[in-house]
Formats: sequence, structure tokens, C-alpha cells
Amino acid sequence: MDRFDRIYRLYTLFTTSREARSAASLQADLGCSRATLMRAIAELRDLLGTPLVWDGAARGYRLDGAAPRAQLPGLWFSADELQALLLAQNLLSGLGEGLIPDQIDALRGRIMTLLAHGGVVPQRAAEALRILPLGGRSCDPLIFRQVVATTLAGRRIDIRYLARSSGEISTRQVSPQRLVRYRDNWYLDAWCHWRRALRSFAIDAIEALQTTDDPAQDIPQAELDAHFGAAYGIFAGPAAQRAVLRFAASRARWVAAERWHPAQFGRWLEDGRYELVVPYGDPTELILDILRYGPQVEVLEPPLLRAEVSSRLREAAALYAGDGVS
Repeated sequence: MDRFDRIYRLYTLFTTSREARSAASLQADLGCSRATLMRAIAELRDLLGTPLVWDGAARGYRLDGAAPRAQLPGLWFSADELQALLLAQNLLSGLGEGLIPDQIDALRGRIMTLLAHGGVVPQRAAEALRILPLGGRSCDPLIFRQVVATTLAGRRIDIRYLARSSGEISTRQVSPQRLVRYRDNWYLDAWCHWRRALRSFAIDAIEALQTTDDPAQDIPQAELDAHFGAAYGIFAGPAAQRAVLRFAASRARWVAAERWHPAQFGRWLEDGRYELVVPYGDPTELILDILRYGPQVEVLEPPLLRAEVSSRLREAAALYAGDGVS
């Protein structure tokens, strides 16, 4: 335990209990010698202003109840907590370049300084996490920060939104509910006052945003989970159907370990293949996930989903019909 961890631990012991603590019990808790304990007590009392007094009757140290409660200056973390905080900051930074405010970078620098001062090598926490984004779409940093701020503040926003499926641009007022990070992209779950229904908006497709003074319409979390979490992928709504997929033995071990849906069901077949049952509503995203497995998966049910996947595969094969076989 380094010096800063020891002071932090000693401070916690005194602030969580009003009882006097003997030097022997404090040494046992801190795992240090009497001389080291005395130095820590002196620093806590004399340098940091903690009102520690010696209680002769109880034969121990305690906080002076008549004195104002002292606080450790600034953000005070143990070395392990600083490492974890720095790791979390690296994770947030990796979720989208340019989306985290500059103040976070300043905090990161302060954390690294504290780590170095405490004898901890900060590079390990800075380099221990690597995020490799794939297929992420760029958000406007200013719009992203406005979405975050209004979501936390509980305010409605007016947005100009591009629907990429149709190319149409609409203007609507929404009540932000929560931010969702899904497959390297950010989405806003919100109540759409134009459609009078819950909708999910890709933040990168928000072209303009205006904050209003009107409070957001609050939707219970249970209702949000029921609406956005029932079907497959990012498409919301009820899961009206179930897809039965049979994977080849060559992919079975991977698929068996994957989570496609919270309510999925899977079973091993005697020949080493794996059968996966997945609830879904809108089949768009599910079809794309099935297609990436090519001949290593077969759609067994329902017939309409099987027909659609079959049609897509035939169309893809037709693109290569004229290629020679080597």
C-alpha cells in the first residue's frame, strides 16, 4: 500500500466510524509499522486538516466531534481506483473520436499525474485497452454533445432527420429518453411527438438540432425495455415471429457462445450442428446477420424468412455466375 492509498484508507476508517481506534488496530488495518502509522496520522491531521484527537479514556484516536468535518482535497482516489477510472476514460474515448468533451482530456491528464505521483506507471492503464471500431458512422460532435446534454436535462428537442432508407428529410420534436451504443453507432431512443410513438434515431442522421424549454415526456424504463428490447437488433416493436436457424458444425462452437437475443434458445444436434431459435419482428437486420454466414447456416422456419434469404443468396450467386472455376 503506497502513501496515498494509506492516507485515503486511514481517512475512510475514521469517517465511517466515530469510535476511537487504537494504534494497534490501525496498524493491522493498514498493514504498516507504528512509525508509518504515526506519519500517516500526522499528514492527515496537520497537512490535510482532519480533526483527529487522542482519546485518553478510550486509548485510541478518533475524530473530534466538535470540529467541522474535513474533506480530502479535490478528487481523491486510491491507485486502483485511478487505474480503473483511466481505463474507463480510455473506453469512453474509444467509443467515438471527437465526441467526448475536451474537459475529459484534461481530467485524463490529471489522473495520469496523480498516478505518477503515487508511484504507479500510468502507461499500463492507458495501453491496456484497445478498441477496433468497424462500420461506425461519424457523428457531428456538437450535435452529439447537445443530444447528451438535453437527454440528461430532460428537455425536448427539435431535430431535422434524414431517413437513409428513403432519403427523406423530416422535422420533428422528440423527447429524449436514453442513448444507445449499438454496433459502433450511437442511437437516441425517444418519444416522437409527430408520430406519437417511441422511435429510435441514428444520431449521425440528425442534421440539425434545436433545444426547447419544454420538459421531455418521461417514459417508464419498463416500457422502453418492452418496446426496444423485444424484437431483434435495433428494430423496435413486438417480436411476433421466431426464426429457427441451423448452423453447420464448423461454426457451431462460435454461434453457441454468441448472444443474438436475450430470449434466444439453442440446442446441440447429434451430428455436431447447432440449432438457434431467435425472436424477431422486422426481419431486415436478422437477414443481414444470416447472410454473413453464407452456406454455414440454413433457415428452417418461418417459410417467408427462408424464402427471402434464399432469394438474396440466389441474387448474390448470380453476380458471379460468369466467373470461371479454378
